[in-house]
Amino acid sequence: MEQVFELKNVYKTYKNDGREFEALKDVSLSVNEGEIFGIIGMSGAGKSTLVRTLNRLEEVTSGSVSFYGQDLASLRPKQLREVRHSISMIFQGFNLLNQRTVIRNVEQSLKIIGMPREQRRQKAEQMLEVVGLLEKKNEYPARLSGGQKQRVAIARALAADPKVLLCDEATSALDPKITGEILDLLKKINEERKLTIVIITHEMAVVEKICDRVAIIDDGNLAEIGDVKDVFSNPQSQAAKKLVFPGNPFEVSEPDGKVIRLVFDGTQSSVPFIANLVEKTGIKVNILSANTKSVGGIGYGQMIVELPKDSKDRQTAVNFFKDGGLSVSEVN
Repeated sequence: MEQVFELKNVYKTYKNDGREFEALKDVSLSVNEGEIFGIIGMSGAGKSTLVRTLNRLEEVTSGSVSFYGQDLASLRPKQLREVRHSISMIFQGFNLLNQRTVIRNVEQSLKIIGMPREQRRQKAEQMLEVVGLLEKKNEYPARLSGGQKQRVAIARALAADPKVLLCDEATSALDPKITGEILDLLKKINEERKLTIVIITHEMAVVEKICDRVAIIDDGNLAEIGDVKDVFSNPQSQAAKKLVFPGNPFEVSEPDGKVIRLVFDGTQSSVPFIANLVEKTGIKVNILSANTKSVGGIGYGQMIVELPKDSKDRQTAVNFFKDGGLSVSEVN
């Protein structure tokens, strides 16, 4: 599989009033052609800085960023402009021109590259049809909902036939229902147009819904990277665990109570593991929370349980769950 982006030992240091701040620290990762790649982290983790190195809106302090094997730092201004035509970007704030109609907003990027008027009008209409907004082509942004504005931004980004679409917190300003619709649209575009998509977000739900792989950024460091289903099922880093584990509103019954997280996929969902544990071992656990979700199109369930006080019973229960094929993680 061909690599679209490859980052090697990337550092980014900002200087302000004589002080230095490292936004990225020795980040190495690659993005493959045709995948939806998520970059997730809490606010200030460095994820937006990272995505801006992918089109050289941010110059790296050291290390390298390559696009289809070309080191971006080596490109002359004309070459860099050509590369940027292959890398479109959409943002949380939509960045639409309020004084222009929807179709003229979509045409803007085509006008910049010198496409003839009739040709760009036809192309813009095609893109608006892709995002389901052709009937709104003569409206102004002020008359659109947030979801519709983001669809226009996506149509504008697609108009130049990019190889990559960068999405920087593109759904953060939208409500959950509209977020789901936008993510479904991006997934459809990825599948139908074979477009590589890089999504920057602080929401694990976004990554779980449509991403193939995910990189977790924590305080400028690459804390973890892998297939979404693997990171969800068995997060290794503390940063990943904070993002993956659900908030637990329940208190444990004992001050030193031990809490674990059980994860199972759709093939195991019909097995009554808790009832079987009680029946076969006599050991009881306290269920604190449970839910199911779709991760990469596969149904997963997760359960937070408090283990019994006795250490031997605890180990017996953990072994029982592991032997049953469940992923078991301790919740701190």
